[in-house]
Amino acid sequence: MKPIIKGKGDQYSQEIIELRRHFHQNPELSGEEYETSKKVQEKLKEYGIPYSTGYAKTGVLGVIDGGRPGKTVALRADMDALPITEENEDSYISKVKGKMHACGHDAHTSMLLGTARILNEVKETLPGKILLVFQPSEEITPIGGAEPMMKDGVFKEHTPDVIFGQHVWPDLPVGQIGVLPGPFMGASDRFKVEIEGAGGHASMPHQTVDAIIIANAVITNLQTIVSRNVNPIDSTVLTIGRIEGGCRYNVIADKVTFEGTIRTYKTETKQMVKDRFYSIVQGVTESMGAKANIEYYDGYPATVNDPEWAKRVKQTSEVVLGEDSTPRVDPCLGGEDFSRFLLKYPGAYFWLGTGLPGVEKQKPLHDPKFKLDERAIPIGMELMAQIAIDTLYQLEEGERCDNEKLYSIGN
Repeated sequence: MKPIIKGKGDQYSQEIIELRRHFHQNPELSGEEYETSKKVQEKLKEYGIPYSTGYAKTGVLGVIDGGRPGKTVALRADMDALPITEENEDSYISKVKGKMHACGHDAHTSMLLGTARILNEVKETLPGKILLVFQPSEEITPIGGAEPMMKDGVFKEHTPDVIFGQHVWPDLPVGQIGVLPGPFMGASDRFKVEIEGAGGHASMPHQTVDAIIIANAVITNLQTIVSRNVNPIDSTVLTIGRIEGGCRYNVIADKVTFEGTIRTYKTETKQMVKDRFYSIVQGVTESMGAKANIEYYDGYPATVNDPEWAKRVKQTSEVVLGEDSTPRVDPCLGGEDFSRFLLKYPGAYFWLGTGLPGVEKQKPLHDPKFKLDERAIPIGMELMAQIAIDTLYQLEEGERCDNEKLYSIGN
């Protein structure tokens, strides 16, 4: 009989919250997650779950074998922190200046360990296998950690039929989740442009090629890509996040560097925007007598949920958390390395509500004052576990989602 997990996370909630606080106090950047990885391995060993390591340096794969043969479901959590100095005042803030879990990956890692413990206790009832994917380097676009893990053979022995990931989300209250079929999060490209002009004295501009004026013209014209080249129905963002140039108030700058990002959903839109980006930067710069050096990085692809498995997440949530737990949400153009798993395997990515109660304007992800409501942690553990169980049974039955049938048997 299929186990029903609701309520089982409470008995481990304090342990997992303390584990989350440990990770939060000891953040490690992308590619540096050695101590985090050791702690994950230590807990899996404690729970009696076999695991292997060496994927993208610090990645870990835990394996829970069910009591009878069946399909394979993978659950993923990312482990890395961000190069941000925390500005909160909690007792468990980051001990490392310039490093902070400002994107909630500390919660992701600890919740997956809690999910693993719950699933391992009911493994004899499972028709198949659960893979626990602890991924490094989610924040280091365009490289990431998903593709290096796959290249290192994380799924060589055990291949998932379906894969799921969740992300804490401050825009939703505790007890709600966000999920959509199809495009859910955006492709995230990066660029760096250096304009080379010719410097000189501010009083004699005719002897110079002013890199600041040219950079201004380039940046202004780049905004026309979104307003005049992209179909208004296709969401696109082009943002300049950093600009540097000049050395003194009375010297015309010979070089200016600016960096930014482009976010899109559709592959064809992404390519069109990239082509227009090159033509505008080069065309405007050359027309003004300067030279442009362009570095363009194709980042994470769009995160596109398989409709069937997005529906599975929605239906499981509505049973576990209630019918009002899945409000309508809009897609987000934030980039997510989980997208590379979804290019290879069907699955779904969803948001777990972690908004603080009574706070009208939540601090967003990547903010030095970002905080989450820890009451969401046992919810995330239970929800991920139940989604994995429901999916294994659904795959065993070979049917599409059917709420009534899937929940017709209890513990």
